Amino acid sequence: MSIEFTASELLRMAIQVEESGIRFYQTAAQKVRLERPRRLLLDLAEREKEHLETFTSMLDSLVPAEKDSQTYDPDGQAALYLSALADEQVFPRADPVALLGAKPSHESVLRTALGLEKESIVFYAGLRQMVPEKLGRNRVDDVLKEEMRHVTILRQELARAV
Repeated sequence: MSIEFTASELLRMAIQVEESGIRFYQTAAQKVRLERPRRLLLDLAEREKEHLETFTSMLDSLVPAEKDSQTYDPDGQAALYLSALADEQVFPRADPVALLGAKPSHESVLRTALGLEKESIVFYAGLRQMVPEKLGRNRVDDVLKEEMRHVTILRQELARAV
């Protein structure tokens, strides 16, 4: 049995990922004592907010036909699957201290953020394949490009830090 997702379900999952990213970066910024990584984490949180706005706008602009599933799924298994995937795949709900350590260094913050951003690229690349061009694939492309910019920024910052 294959699972098909509606544009609405996919966008809700993307929104969940962005919300988790915002929460992660803001919480991590509160835990980091060093100013430079704290500013970087807050900047990444702001960028995730922009992605959230993009996906929310896309969701709001869907017509009813784009929201309705053509697949029989009375128990909502597709939505539950997407929610679980979004919840654990990119930004874990765990306290950032669990990933960063109690006293994270600038380098460890950068390496952790870099790993999370790479996971988001894999996630959105997969999501892109499920969003038809007419339903906003170009917007997913824009977010993918932005996530790639995040990786570039983090790699440059890491090169300076080590």
